[in-house]
Amino acid sequence: MKRDSLSGCRPRPAVRIPERIAVPMAERHLTAGGVSVYTLPAPEYGVVRVSFVFRAGSSWQRVPFCASATVNNLAEGSRRMTSLQIAEQLDYYGSYFDVSLDRDWSVVTFVCLSKYFDRTLAIAREILIEPRFPEEELGVYCAKSRQALLVNRTKVDFMARELFARSIYGAQHPYGVSSDASLYDALRREDVADFFRNHYTADNCFVVASGDVAGERIRSLEAFLGEMATGGETERPAFPEPVAVSRAERSVEGAVQSALRVGRTLFPRSHPDYVGMQVVATVLGGYFGSRLVQNLREEHGYTYGAYAAMVNFDRSGYFAAATEVGAPVTDEALAQMMAEIDRLRGELVPETELGMVRNIMAGEVMRTLDGPFGIADVTIENIQNGFDNGYTAGYMEQVRAVTPGRIRELAQRYLVPEQLTTVVVGPARGEQQA
Repeated sequence: MKRDSLSGCRPRPAVRIPERIAVPMAERHLTAGGVSVYTLPAPEYGVVRVSFVFRAGSSWQRVPFCASATVNNLAEGSRRMTSLQIAEQLDYYGSYFDVSLDRDWSVVTFVCLSKYFDRTLAIAREILIEPRFPEEELGVYCAKSRQALLVNRTKVDFMARELFARSIYGAQHPYGVSSDASLYDALRREDVADFFRNHYTADNCFVVASGDVAGERIRSLEAFLGEMATGGETERPAFPEPVAVSRAERSVEGAVQSALRVGRTLFPRSHPDYVGMQVVATVLGGYFGSRLVQNLREEHGYTYGAYAAMVNFDRSGYFAAATEVGAPVTDEALAQMMAEIDRLRGELVPETELGMVRNIMAGEVMRTLDGPFGIADVTIENIQNGFDNGYTAGYMEQVRAVTPGRIRELAQRYLVPEQLTTVVVGPARGEQQA
């Protein structure tokens, strides 16, 4: 290879963006009890990760905060072990345990060395099959969570996020509700135990196992799932039609910044326009050099950053653009956000800019697919949305098919100013100029 004559260094290799992304297809096994187990073998890593995915997100709860309390207290004690013993056993074998929760799903994940798989599965049995939800631990969790929520609700960005959800879905909608922190005090152990019995069942679960998942380990996993309870609740609380408002404001005494959000409800990932709207959102605010960043940060100095994104749920999705700005420039910043949205609706995006956006989106996909655990995360998301990994494999083909004309068409169709909701959380009008 020739060296650069000026620097004496080897020239940088050409950047190559793949036109199609190769993603391993998960192998599906169906247990005798009907649970789908998806495997992504990678024995060379010497570790195993198993994720149990349940339809047990917050939109399934009938008692406020019940879903989060359940998933976060699974390891706080079982019939045979205390929370300390569970933690010590996981630590002794070098195993890792984690939980996550969103509006629709909860995920319980275990990671361990291959040789300690059965030992880790025995601890998982205490957590997922026989949790006890001790009163004392639950009380501590509720007290800490209540205080954390009260603190978060003094921050303008957190308040804007909650107000935006209420404003586009309605205060009673499962995707828009935000309960009073005092309701943590009313949460009972029986509420949590009932939620566990109704939602952490074999009928309500699928599993994704990655890494060194050999045949014997799959059989052990199938036996484990055979012990899991069946039945439970399959109908979640009613989903009313979203009730959106055009503008919502909240005053925060003493705030020095305003949190701004502009957006609307749209559709889940299965909609044929979802990927196109992801491209629209990326152009507007999906990376550091995006239009919102260039305008609000670089040209006007209103903010450190801004973003736009598509968010999807089981039964819906939304588009949102957001930023935080100094209180005195609240109105000016909001006007610039709307101007950038209007520019997408009126002008064609230059091919050079769109090419960079495509490359950024491809790089982000490649980053998420780094290693078997990243592929497992993508697999979980695909299954949740009704796809296999062929969706991700063909994702860049869909992105590359989006033209400047298509971006303008989508913006004209879905980003009509009169159909957008604007949320402002910050100091009162009189305080903004102080």
